[in-house]
Amino acid sequence: MSSLTPKTPEEIQEIVRQHDHLHPFGSRSKPALAAVPEGTTPLDMRGLSGIIEYDPNEYTFTAYAGTPVAEVAAELEQHGQYMPFDPLFAAAGATLGGTVAANTSGSGRFRYGGVRDFLIGIRFVDGHGRLVRGGGKVVKNASGFDLPKFFVGSLGRYGILTELTFKVFPQPRHYVTLKLTYATLDAALQTTFKLANTPFEMDALDLQPETNRRFNTLIRLGGLPDALPGRVERLRSFLEKHTAVQEVQVLKEAAEQTLWAEINAVQWANPNQHLVKIPLPPKRLSALNALEGIEGRHYTAAGNVAWVTTADLVGLNAHLISMSLSGLVLTGSPQQLIIGARPGLPLERRVKQALDPQGKFGPIEY
Repeated sequence: MSSLTPKTPEEIQEIVRQHDHLHPFGSRSKPALAAVPEGTTPLDMRGLSGIIEYDPNEYTFTAYAGTPVAEVAAELEQHGQYMPFDPLFAAAGATLGGTVAANTSGSGRFRYGGVRDFLIGIRFVDGHGRLVRGGGKVVKNASGFDLPKFFVGSLGRYGILTELTFKVFPQPRHYVTLKLTYATLDAALQTTFKLANTPFEMDALDLQPETNRRFNTLIRLGGLPDALPGRVERLRSFLEKHTAVQEVQVLKEAAEQTLWAEINAVQWANPNQHLVKIPLPPKRLSALNALEGIEGRHYTAAGNVAWVTTADLVGLNAHLISMSLSGLVLTGSPQQLIIGARPGLPLERRVKQALDPQGKFGPIEY
């Protein structure tokens, strides 16, 4: 079935009124989420693109849902600002709407929070064809039900996002990354736990298994160029005194930027396997890491989010059920997007019934 390509919110309203089942998609940077179910009309959102309003003095911007993340990032950079939640797949063309729908925050969420902490306003078309606004366009806006946050990670099941308003932060002028090498995952994890409970200001804290005998902890520091050397030395001293670190590398400038760009693009993942995002308590990470069938791994936000690749979704699904964990499949052609434990969704079902009673945007169970 050929895709519809609306260019205005009003066109989307009319499309919703005229069709029984719709599936919006953007750049297909997360292919599993862009796959269109049988009997469903594809809705290409890339025509609804562009920054609507941006006031650097207010640290907020509003843009259409089909706007590429990279386009927004480039505009913000000209004013020394950025999106601290580090939206993933920017180089692959990820859009703002897809980032919100899939809740794909990157390594930067460790310090400042994820998508839901920066999304302050939305406009969307519901299943009745109504154009609805939630939240506002200013940071200090508190009125009623926080609808914008409810759309984060919703996979488009409540309505078709048309506009999004985010708050932004001043971008650090300089970055340095410490790459710590450990002989075991447990040693790397213990370091991560210790660091997460210290006053050190870290922009990112990731774990990167390199081999079965080499595990890296990545610490990103951002700030003024004159202040960073002292911060690095204090951190290095702490690590050498309190952890079993084998090697400390300090990455700067191009090498540092390349490392995090590759992580943002998930270049470590095998493109022929399924990429799965698994939120979990860090204490469960060792058990997850030991599961058979997982080929690639990267852990963000001090071990609170696991990104894994596998060719065996059935096996991973069974393991996650036994561990009471859930995962979101982002690549490949899975039979279901959510695998593992299925949480109860009483509130979600009530919101779905209010916004999309006819189920035009797919079932809430995914």
